[in-house]
Amino acid sequence: MNLRRQLVLVSLLLLTLPWAGCQFLREMEIALRQGQAQAVAAAATAVAASLAERPDALYPNRERLRTADDPDGSLYAPMLDSPPLLDGYEDGWDTSIQGRYSSLETRVPRLNYRAGVHGGTLYLMLQVTDESVTYHDPGLSPEPNGDRLILRTWLDNRRQDYVIATPAPGSVRAQYASPRHPGVDAGQIRGFWQDTREGYALELALPLSITGQRLGVYAIDVDGHRSSGWRTAGNTGPLDLTAPPWLIYPPQALQADLARFAQPGQRLRVTDRHGRLLAEALAPAADRTDDDGDTFWLLQAIYRRILAEEVTDNRAAPQGNGYLQGEEINAALAGTAVQHWYRSDSAGRHLLAGAAPVRDAGQVIGAVVVEQNSEQYLSLTDRAFSRLLGYSALALASAALGLLLFASVLSWRIRRLSLAASRVLGREGVQLSRFPRSRARDEIGDLSRSYARLLEELHEYNEYLRTLSRKLSHELRTPIAVIQSSLDNLAANELAGERDVYVQRARQGLSRLSGILDAMTEATRLEESLRQRDVTRLDLVPLLESLCAAYRNVYREHTVALSVPCGGAWVTGAADLLVQALDKLVDNAASFAPRGSEIAVRLLPQGPDWAISVCNSGPALPSDMQGRLFEAMVSLRESRSADSVHLGLGLYVVRLIAEYHHGSAHAATGDNGSGAVFTLLLPRDDERVS
Repeated sequence: MNLRRQLVLVSLLLLTLPWAGCQFLREMEIALRQGQAQAVAAAATAVAASLAERPDALYPNRERLRTADDPDGSLYAPMLDSPPLLDGYEDGWDTSIQGRYSSLETRVPRLNYRAGVHGGTLYLMLQVTDESVTYHDPGLSPEPNGDRLILRTWLDNRRQDYVIATPAPGSVRAQYASPRHPGVDAGQIRGFWQDTREGYALELALPLSITGQRLGVYAIDVDGHRSSGWRTAGNTGPLDLTAPPWLIYPPQALQADLARFAQPGQRLRVTDRHGRLLAEALAPAADRTDDDGDTFWLLQAIYRRILAEEVTDNRAAPQGNGYLQGEEINAALAGTAVQHWYRSDSAGRHLLAGAAPVRDAGQVIGAVVVEQNSEQYLSLTDRAFSRLLGYSALALASAALGLLLFASVLSWRIRRLSLAASRVLGREGVQLSRFPRSRARDEIGDLSRSYARLLEELHEYNEYLRTLSRKLSHELRTPIAVIQSSLDNLAANELAGERDVYVQRARQGLSRLSGILDAMTEATRLEESLRQRDVTRLDLVPLLESLCAAYRNVYREHTVALSVPCGGAWVTGAADLLVQALDKLVDNAASFAPRGSEIAVRLLPQGPDWAISVCNSGPALPSDMQGRLFEAMVSLRESRSADSVHLGLGLYVVRLIAEYHHGSAHAATGDNGSGAVFTLLLPRDDERVS
C-alpha cells in the first residue's frame, strides 16, 4: 500500500469523530431526560402536597371518601369548553359514549348518555333506543302516560325525582315525580326532545346545585297507552330507594387552583382515588426565539431513528368514562410517585408523565399527573446534531484535503529524493556530483542527510578502492626493485661474497612484500571476525593495568604511565579486540615519540562513555590529517626502508574495533600544541553493576 492510500485510510478513520460526537449527544440527551424527569417529579410532588392540605378541593362532599363508588352506575361529566346547543342533536358533543345502560330482560330500551359541565350547569345527551316511541297523551291523564325519562337527585340527603315527557318532539321541561323539595324549581331542568332512527334523543341542561352531587337517570318504555307493562334502563330504577349514584365532575375551585401550578409546556391533571379525571390545566409552551429555525427533517429522522433512546410505549387515551390510564397513575394510586416515558408522535417526540399520590390522613385520595413533551430538549439535541454533522463534514473535508496535499507534497519530496540519488550515482557506482542536503527538520530531511552521508562514505570507499592500486604499487615498487636489482647483480657478478649481499637484499624485499600482505590480511580477517564475535561484560581497570605492565617491558626506551579512576570501569565488549586496539594505539604513539619520553595511558569518564586516551610528546598532527588518520591506507610515516612496512591499517583496525563496540575513535594534537592524543570511546555499562 502506497503512502497516498495509507493517508486516505487515515482520513477515513476520522469518521470516528462524528460517531464520538453522536455518542456525546446521546449521553447529553439522557442527561436532559433525567433532568426533565426530576423536574416533573418535583412538580407533581409539590402540587400533590398542596392539594393534600385541602382535600375538599378533590372531594367537596366528604361522604364520597366514606362510601364506595359504583364504577358502572356513577355518572362522569368532564368540563366542557363551551355549552352545547339544546337541539336534540349530538353536534358539539364528543363522539365517545360516556355510559350505556340496557334493560335486563330484553335489552330494550337501551340508554346511552354523554355528560359535561360548563359554568355550573350539567348538560346531558341521552339517546334511547326504542322500537316504538309512545308519546304522552294529555287526553288520557295529566300524569305522564307514555315513554318518559326520570331524573333522580339527592339534595340535603333527600331523594327528589323529576320526570320528562312530551306529547311531541321539541322543547321540554321537567316536572316533579315526587314531593317537591323546598327551594327547587323543576322548571330549571330544560331540554329538547328529538326523534331518531333508533328511538329518541333528549338533550338536557340542569343546575349542578340541585343534584347534591348525585344523579340517577332511567328511561321508562311502554308499548302503548293501554299496555299495563313497562320496562326501564338506567343507572337506577323506580324500586331503588337508596341514594342515586354519584355525579362526578371537576370542581370549579380545583380547576382554578390547578391552573396556577401549570408551567409552560406542562399539562397538569388531578384524578380521584379511582383514577377519574377531576381537573386539567394546560400551559402553552413558551414561544421559540431561536433564529436557527427547525432542524432539517432528514437529519432529525436519522438522529431520532438511529441514535436516540427508543421509547416503545404509546400513551393510552382516557377511557370514555373518564378513567385515566398509565403505569404512573396506577403506581401513584398505590402510593408511589413514578415517572414514565411514552411515544407521542411519529416525529420522535416523547411524552414524560409523572404522577404523585395525594394523601389525606394517610389515605390516598387521588393523584397528580404532570405531563410534558420532549420538544424542548429535542430541539436542543436536534440542533446540536445538525451542527455536529455540519462541523464534522467541514472538518473531514478539511482533513481530507490537508492529508491529500500532505501526501502529494510528501510524495513529491520522496520522488525528488529518489531522482537526486539517481543523478548523483553514475555507471559502476561513480559519484557524479554531491548529494543535496535538505534543511528540513523532519524525517524526510533526516533521510536526505543520511543519504548524503551514505553517499559520501561510498565515495570515500570508492576513492579508497581507486587509490588502493596506486598505494600498493607505491609500497610494492621498492621491494620489487630491490629484488630485481639483486637478481640482476647476481646474474652479472660471480664473486661469492658479493652474491651473498644480493641474496640478502632479495630476501629483505620478499620479507617486506610478505609484511604488506600480512597487514592487509589482518584487516580483512578482523572485518570478517567482527560479524561472529561474542561480547561479555568486563572491567577496563584491571585490563589496562595488565597491558601497561607488559608495555613497560616491550617499550623500554619509553616511560609508560597509567591513570585510572578508583573503582570499576565496566563496558560490554570483547577483551581480545580491546587489547588489539590498545596495542595499535600504544605502538603508534611509541613510533612517533622521542626516545626517553613518556607515553601516558588515561582512563576517564566522558559523558555516557569511558574514554581511553594514549598520549605522547612527539610532533603535532597536521590539521588536515586529524580526521583521516583512521581511514585505511593513510599513514604519516615516511620511512620506506626495506625492513619497514607501514600501510596505515593500524588505526583503521582501531576504528573498526571501536565501531563494533558502538563507540568511536578520535585523534587530536595535545593541549600544549605538540604531541598527539588518540582517544577510544566505549559506552559505559555502570547501571548493570550489581
